[in-house]
Amino acid sequence: MSATAPIVVVGELLVDIVSHPDGHTAEHVGGSPTNVAIGLSRLDHDTHLACLVGLDTRGRHCVEHVESAGVHLLPGSISEQHPTSTALATIDDSGAATYVFDLYWTLPPVQLPAGVGHIHTGSIATTLEPGEAEVTDALRRGRETGTVSYDPNIRPTIMGSPDLVRPRVEELVGLSDVVKCSDDDLTWLYPDLTPADVMAAWTDLGAALVVVTLGGKGVTWCTAAGDTGTEPARVREIVDTVGAGDSFMAGLVSGLLDAGLLGGDDARDRLRAASADEVAAAVDRALRTSGITVRRTGAYAPTREEIA
Repeated sequence: MSATAPIVVVGELLVDIVSHPDGHTAEHVGGSPTNVAIGLSRLDHDTHLACLVGLDTRGRHCVEHVESAGVHLLPGSISEQHPTSTALATIDDSGAATYVFDLYWTLPPVQLPAGVGHIHTGSIATTLEPGEAEVTDALRRGRETGTVSYDPNIRPTIMGSPDLVRPRVEELVGLSDVVKCSDDDLTWLYPDLTPADVMAAWTDLGAALVVVTLGGKGVTWCTAAGDTGTEPARVREIVDTVGAGDSFMAGLVSGLLDAGLLGGDDARDRLRAASADEVAAAVDRALRTSGITVRRTGAYAPTREEIA
């Protein structure tokens, strides 16, 4: 394992029911934050997950899957009251996915391990009541000893209107050191602003680093110090895009952890003082991890050996 303090990911653990253009359907363990947790563990980080999963057959499969990847489920993550959540992901001919969700998110208070070095959240878990309040509480407590990352990962069909979601997103941006978002999400949240406009606004809210993924065009990023950069995508072929953004997030956090720019309250200042080259190295790892993910079916998480 990487020699960092424990990492905690807070968010949904569910089953992706993936429907392909040829009519073939397959089930995969998913949930954006869970994919990030698995990605971090597969990159040799000590990773813990706070989630809500049932005792049904799908739930047992979910638990086996995340634990086999080396992720530790935090106490309270297994529910006797609720079935396991699902997401029906329909893949079109281009490999893009659309989702329909059946969700349960009554999250108990998150029991953070002692000395947590970094906490990550995102997606549905951050906006779905009643569990969203526990997510916020966990982030506030996690900031006392560590750093925070956040991926809004907007799901318009279940999150509500942009005017409703935008204040919540900005609240969490203000609690975060690193924010990753797709250009599609930014277009939905801020239809009249460019990615550069939003990145500048989010660093003003408190984020030290904002990274925007641009699909096949790569990524762009901005730091609170005003450094900016762009990188092309590293994709040779696409089987499907399920989990690609989550793999990118895991690679980004992993790269920043290895550079000492995340992973403790003292890392917060180092991130704010980081050079453009240090940020670019972490972005490069993120592009390599996501580039491998899209070449596999489902939310595949590569190892360090695969991205070397």
